[in-house]
Amino acid sequence: MWTRLRPWVFPLLLLAALELYVRSVAGSSDALATPTQALKAWWQLLWLTSDEGLWRVTGFTLGTAALGLLLGAFLGLLLGLILGLSRRAGHMSFLTVEVLRPIPSVALIPLAMLVFGFGIRMELSVVAFATFWPMLILTQAAARQVEPRLLEVSAALGLSAWQRTKWIVFPAMIPRLFVALRLGVAVALVVAVTVEIAANPHGMGYAMMIAQQSMEPDRMLAWLFWIGVVGMLINVLTLRAQHWVHVRMGGTVLQTSQAST
Repeated sequence: MWTRLRPWVFPLLLLAALELYVRSVAGSSDALATPTQALKAWWQLLWLTSDEGLWRVTGFTLGTAALGLLLGAFLGLLLGLILGLSRRAGHMSFLTVEVLRPIPSVALIPLAMLVFGFGIRMELSVVAFATFWPMLILTQAAARQVEPRLLEVSAALGLSAWQRTKWIVFPAMIPRLFVALRLGVAVALVVAVTVEIAANPHGMGYAMMIAQQSMEPDRMLAWLFWIGVVGMLINVLTLRAQHWVHVRMGGTVLQTSQAST
C-alpha cells in the first residue's frame, strides 16, 4: 500500500502548500485561486453540456493533437526508415533536415493561418510539423542502430524487403520507436494547447485564456491542472501500448524464426 501511495506524497504536499499560501498570504489576490476552488470549478465544467463543457473542449484538443500526431508520425516514420536504412539518402538529406528542423513550430502559426484560416486544419498542420521531426530523427537513429547480424540472418532466410522490415527491423526498433512516440505525444499536446492559446479559438488552451481574461483564476487553474492530468493519462496509455506491442511482436518474431527454421 505504501509503495502505491508514495508517488502521490510530493504532489499532495505541493497542493497543500499552495492551498495554505493562497489562503494566508495571497488571500486578497484576484490572480490566484486555491486548489480546492480549482477542483470546484473543474466539477462545474464536468457537468456543462454547452460548447464550454469539459468533454467537448478536451475532445477538440485531443482529436486535433491525435490527428496531427498521426500525420507527423507516419511521415516521420516512413522517411526515417528510408534515411536510416539508406546511407546515401541520409547524406543527401542531411542539409535539408538540419535547416528545417530547428524552425519552431509556433513560428508557423501566421503561415498556417493565412493558408487554412482558424480551425482544426490550421492547428493540425502545426502539430504535424512539430511531431514530424522527433519521429524522423529518432526513427532514423533507430534504423541505423539495428544489429547488422539480424539483417544478415534475414538475408540468409531469404526474406523479402517487406518481411525483413516487418519481422526483423521493426521488432528491433520497437523500444526506440516508442521513445519517439512518447516524445511525439507530449509535443503534440503541448503544441496543440499553445496554438489554441495563441491563435485558435477552440480547445483547452483557448478555454484557459478565456478564464484568464474573465478574471476567473479558479477556472483557469482547473484547466491547467486538467491538462496535466490528461498528459499523464496519455503517457500511461502509451507505456501500456509499448508493453503490449513489444510482447506481441516478440512472439511474432519467435514464431517466424521457428517456421523459417
